[in-house]
Amino acid sequence: MKTSKIALSNLMFFLIITSVGCSSNSGKLPSATNYSSMTTSVEDYQYLIGPGDSVSIFVWRNPDISGSFVVRPDGMVTTSLVEDIKVSGKTPTMLARHIEVELAKYINNPRVTVSVGGFKGPLYEQVRVIGEATNPSAVNYTEKMTLLDLMISVGGLTEFASGNNAKLVRMVKGVQKTYELRIDELIKEGSIEENIDMLPGDIIIIPEAWF
Repeated sequence: MKTSKIALSNLMFFLIITSVGCSSNSGKLPSATNYSSMTTSVEDYQYLIGPGDSVSIFVWRNPDISGSFVVRPDGMVTTSLVEDIKVSGKTPTMLARHIEVELAKYINNPRVTVSVGGFKGPLYEQVRVIGEATNPSAVNYTEKMTLLDLMISVGGLTEFASGNNAKLVRMVKGVQKTYELRIDELIKEGSIEENIDMLPGDIIIIPEAWF
């Protein structure tokens, strides 16, 4: 009887391990999260704070709790009164109002101003260029950035690039859309009408030419 119980126990253990192994191997990795930028046109650009930025928080009449803080990789900062304040993805004004709400638990009628240095911004606000650019990379978005500005930042096209078959991937109202670009005409022929405005989070894909 004891031997039968041991055998049954071993069988159950084997079935559980097998089941877990099968379920983990058959699972599909989740896709990366698609963030939508607050900026939907070049006229309404608002800088969002991101990891690596230096944030100066000034609390009026409370210099002991004011100071400069570097935003951690998790998007948080820690002040002398409040730990783990989420700052990434907020404008300086939004952050100031948020901190006022948190500080109101400890001091009367706090008035806060926030300034930012470093200007890295959240990753999802950066503009990425991949494929046949001389220096494919992620570029920090700046106000009124154009396609030509971006191409200068990445050093232009390689000799193998098919610039007129490039694609722009952009989130529009939470939906990913793809547009055609004609970068060869912009750079090599000076067709300025191909110089479109960029938006935070844009992705430029430049394929290799078929010879």
